[in-house]
Amino acid sequence: MERTMTPAARRVLDVAGRLFYERGVGQVGMELIAAEANVTKKTVYDRFGSKEALILAYLRERDERWRTFLDARLAESGGPRERILATFDAIGEWLSTRSARGCSMVNACAELPDPAHPVHRTAAEQKAWLRNLYAELATEAGLDAEMADRLLILHEGAVVAFSVGNMPDAARTARGTAEMIMNAAT
Repeated sequence: MERTMTPAARRVLDVAGRLFYERGVGQVGMELIAAEANVTKKTVYDRFGSKEALILAYLRERDERWRTFLDARLAESGGPRERILATFDAIGEWLSTRSARGCSMVNACAELPDPAHPVHRTAAEQKAWLRNLYAELATEAGLDAEMADRLLILHEGAVVAFSVGNMPDAARTARGTAEMIMNAAT
């Protein structure tokens, strides 16, 4: 259910986003969000309806920020192959400056393992968008359709290697691997 984004709702979403990302969606209660946003719990529910709806709003907003960030980096890039490689530069920058705990979608799915939970649909939509982006870029670069899956796996692997595997250069390594497999494919 769409709700009006009042200043109080904006504070709630900002606080919830920070807390959900830092602590996990299951570890953060509505009372804490209300207290840190300096609103009543009733205001939180009036604006978002439920914790589930607030989690989904947080994930969608975070995804929108990522897409905007990535689109800006792609707009600065040259040809199709350079645009593919720019996605790895972008994820490296994003992880090191805004997302050290990894993918918010994957994290939320891990905490809410029921595949019927709406978080899983939201995460699947985000991953499908990224795969479609790689498919478009691969097609523009004259690469086969399977390249999109390879690139997506490299991208997702870089996120996990960075956030869980303590590999600060994971995106750079994935970029190099992407360049090698693109060169081998042509």
